Amino acid sequence: MTVSAARPALRRVAAARCSNSVLYSSAAAESRLLLSSSRSFSSTVSSRSPNTSNSIPDYARPDPSRPTHFGFETVTEAEKRERVAGVFTSVAESYDRMNDLMSFGWHRVWKDHFVASLNPGFSPLTNGPDPRAPQHILDIAGGTGDIAFRMLHTAHNINRNPDVRVTISDINPAMLSVGKQRSQSLPATQQAVLNFVEANAEDLTKTKPLSADPSSTATSAIPDNSVDLYTVAFGIRNFSNIPAALREAHRVLKPGGIFACLEFSKVDKHPLFNAVYKRWSFGAIPLIGQLVAGDRDSYQYLVESIERFPSQEDFRDMIVDAGFVVGGKGYEDLTGGVAAIHKANVNESSRVELRQNAVSTVDTR
Repeated sequence: MTVSAARPALRRVAAARCSNSVLYSSAAAESRLLLSSSRSFSSTVSSRSPNTSNSIPDYARPDPSRPTHFGFETVTEAEKRERVAGVFTSVAESYDRMNDLMSFGWHRVWKDHFVASLNPGFSPLTNGPDPRAPQHILDIAGGTGDIAFRMLHTAHNINRNPDVRVTISDINPAMLSVGKQRSQSLPATQQAVLNFVEANAEDLTKTKPLSADPSSTATSAIPDNSVDLYTVAFGIRNFSNIPAALREAHRVLKPGGIFACLEFSKVDKHPLFNAVYKRWSFGAIPLIGQLVAGDRDSYQYLVESIERFPSQEDFRDMIVDAGFVVGGKGYEDLTGGVAAIHKANVNESSRVELRQNAVSTVDTR
């Protein structure tokens, strides 16, 4: 795929999904996602070069007044952030039940497969004969701990690597509080390497510990090149500015580090299944949300957010546009495409180019 070939994908997203918005305007560049086996940190797959023509295009800079979407509505980025916060505050206590309704319970199988494919506890960055080097995993939008707890179990109990620590980041303190409470049932050794921070994935230079004084404005940054594995599961479609979040992921990851995303996706390749799936999603899920949780609106938004999320190919191109290197076709479909796993890694040479371009951009302003 060439740069010019990748760009029409984002243009199609902009035209089809956000005709009144610039959310997906601009081009994605070439490269590809690192698909992996159970030791998916291996990067032996042939890869394309990421886009380094412009380090931070305008559409990847958070702008509170920029139009985006909240389900099928057009709102500003600031308004979406507030409304998404309201949705997840509403569903925090019933989050697992919500995912069960959205996926017929399959989200648990997908999450198990997602974590197994990443095989935490085995590092791609170690130079020694033993791959069980220390690792820092950053789980974004991971408030309730579903992915983080699985990561720690695999790393500590299966791969016998106690030097794996996990930071759970979420913009919603209600979700983090649920995860913090659930973490009390983990072994003490796992609790000791688990950290909860409140942060916006689009700007990880301002994070606040969950236990901090709510009135405190003190924040700290997740440093550049400090994370071995960045994960986000069923969260990125709710971000106000996805390109900005992808670039933050690229910033915090070490050279060779892995970006991994599990998200609801498209089943367009299976027309009959697609028709049944959409009928269930739009007809049944909001109604069940009303009956079971007394909250139809939140479930209606979640269904609409899935429909508005880019296709597997378009999202892959957005990842590439953020500077990542990807392998193969760039994603793995689960259950016919109801969900998909995207993986990518950070290439040091492309990172140097991105930084040089960033300096050049600042110098010319």
